[in-house]
Amino acid sequence: MCNDYEQHVLWAEYCRMMASLALKVPTHQTELDLPRADDVRINDPAPIMRAADETIELASMNFGFPPSGPKGGPVFNFRSEGRQFGNSKRCLVPASAFFEFTGTKYPKAKHRFTLNGSPFMAIAGLWREAIGNKPPTFTMLTTDPGADVAPYHNRQVVVLQPEDWGAWINLTKPEAKLLRPLPAGSLSVETVRPESS
Repeated sequence: MCNDYEQHVLWAEYCRMMASLALKVPTHQTELDLPRADDVRINDPAPIMRAADETIELASMNFGFPPSGPKGGPVFNFRSEGRQFGNSKRCLVPASAFFEFTGTKYPKAKHRFTLNGSPFMAIAGLWREAIGNKPPTFTMLTTDPGADVAPYHNRQVVVLQPEDWGAWINLTKPEAKLLRPLPAGSLSVETVRPESS
């Protein structure tokens, strides 16, 4: 599953996209709220987009909910099928790409997925408040793989079309219409590291 993504979203592109979608950005936010990262991995801090008054603000949180029990690991991917999210804290995870890995030998082959026709993508997610001395956290929602991801993995993160970003944040469409794979040809893939031989 997606435990690694890239965040190279440019501030000017972010502001242009948000304006085109009629989603307001808080006036106090700047490019410092959208730091670049080649690889965002589990437990790394990264920006998410969430509702704040009449705007969509960027907030830095750690990738992965804390383990639910003493033996579990962080919950970085959360299955979306058959669930209702009306009472959840919904967010979008801005990313320029996400990665999937194939193969059995380390290091595995690494495949980079980008959204066609868009300077960046937003992955549907959930966030949680800070607890004690632990920072706030987020997780990505998953679904069955679409045709673009199926050759690489049996699950995929939910990449939303830009016109559905506000619908997910405000839940103005049913979950089943939002939390599904994109049509074939929506994502481009390139192998950025071949499997070790």
